[in-house]
Amino acid sequence: MTADGPLANAPDDAADAAARVDVVTLGESMVTFLPSRPGRLADVPSFDRAIGGAESNVACVLAAAGHSVRWVGRVGADGFGDHLTEAIGSYGVDVTAVRRDPDRPTGVYFRTAGDRATDAHEVAYYRAGSAASAMSPDTVDRAALRSGRVLHLSGITPALSAGCLALMRELTARRPGRPLLSFDVNYRPGLWRGAGAGPEVLLELARGADIVFVGDDEAWGLGSPEAVRAALPEPEVLVVKQGATGATAFHRNDATFVPSLHVDVVAAVGAGDAFAAGFLSATLRHLPPRDRLRHGHLMAAAVLTVPGDLAAPPARHHADRLAALDDEAWGRLRLGPGWTTGTGTDTDRERAEEEVRTP
Repeated sequence: MTADGPLANAPDDAADAAARVDVVTLGESMVTFLPSRPGRLADVPSFDRAIGGAESNVACVLAAAGHSVRWVGRVGADGFGDHLTEAIGSYGVDVTAVRRDPDRPTGVYFRTAGDRATDAHEVAYYRAGSAASAMSPDTVDRAALRSGRVLHLSGITPALSAGCLALMRELTARRPGRPLLSFDVNYRPGLWRGAGAGPEVLLELARGADIVFVGDDEAWGLGSPEAVRAALPEPEVLVVKQGATGATAFHRNDATFVPSLHVDVVAAVGAGDAFAAGFLSATLRHLPPRDRLRHGHLMAAAVLTVPGDLAAPPARHHADRLAALDDEAWGRLRLGPGWTTGTGTDTDRERAEEEVRTP
């Protein structure tokens, strides 16, 4: 980076070789309360505690998949802040750059089961004035942000406060020497109420990234993946997620489409974060575009088949075998609960894996 921005204040050697990691993620993580049984929030008598947050989800999945990862965030100096840092750290994520705020609380939210994309669920957020909303160019660990091969951000952060938006604009500015910048649009209309023109801000930030993930339902009403690429030519890689249909990755001028897997869905929350983690994992391993998309689908399938935001990913050799299937075998896969740990009974998966093993 050049010396013309707040993030350039850290010395060039601030992150030495021992402190460097594969991926750094930045964003708000919250304590999540999941219902003990189906029903309206008004009717659910008790909840189970978990963790949630787009960027920390990506960090946990990548760490569980064998990558070195650092999460940069801000939590309250409270018990929920303790729980978040301990829980995220238990996945193998480096949490030493997480700041504690003595005056602001850790965010929490309650949700019912359901599909976030179709609003077939209820969510009650208690994040206004949270510790994470105090993130700004002056309150984050700048050296930590520069310590990864990849820096992953999302469009949730700029909606939290003016300081968070200023930080995101600094991080997405194209400057020499910055890490490879990954950005998940993650448009949440409810977060932008009264906070300005969210879609326009997110398009501005996306233009500064090297890798962009966007769902076709949040892609500025542009319709086809080709139309999204025409409106967003700047990123070297653009991934347009097309729901149950599949996903298209544009690498410069080349486009690759991979259909989604057949999955017995338990809950859809967190699948987009897992997809991004799978794609980034394959990118770090220099796999071809088709396999990057397939690893994204596989990581998403792991989360789709559990009730929470996070799931144990498939072992790397297992994911590699499935990603290497021919198109016909890939199309026959059907994944259900337990498939990542071998406790499922998916005969299609077993047949497809046998095809990989058989010369």
